[in-house]
Amino acid sequence: MRLLDVSKVAASGLFAQRTRLNVAATNIANAQVTRTLEGGPYKAKNVVLKAIPLNSKDSKESPLRLVKVEKIEDSKAPFKEVYDPGHPDADERGIVKYPNVDVITEMVELLSAGRAYEANLSVLSTSKSMTQRTLELLK
Repeated sequence: MRLLDVSKVAASGLFAQRTRLNVAATNIANAQVTRTLEGGPYKAKNVVLKAIPLNSKDSKESPLRLVKVEKIEDSKAPFKEVYDPGHPDADERGIVKYPNVDVITEMVELLSAGRAYEANLSVLSTSKSMTQRTLELLK
């Protein structure tokens, strides 16, 4: 295992967690949008992550895994229906469909992704320090 491999893994984690942060923030920002350009309420998005092997030149398969954003998909949760006959987007029964965004869940997602992002930054910082220290010892 090389220090560069560790940096690659941490960098892939940073990208994945940044994507989670962006998607959660977008979901929260659109939690009350009842009409989109596609029609209907905003659909919450979910990030699907996948671990892929880090192929190292030293071995056939490294035990390390990179994190890849496999896809960002629409949530399959049902829309929230609220009786509000005065709302411009109410149907003939007076029901308004609101996005399927659970703000509390999205806040937990933000906290979780933020902590994971910080952890990956810490790994990168430690890896950088170790590399610098190794170079100093070799002088």
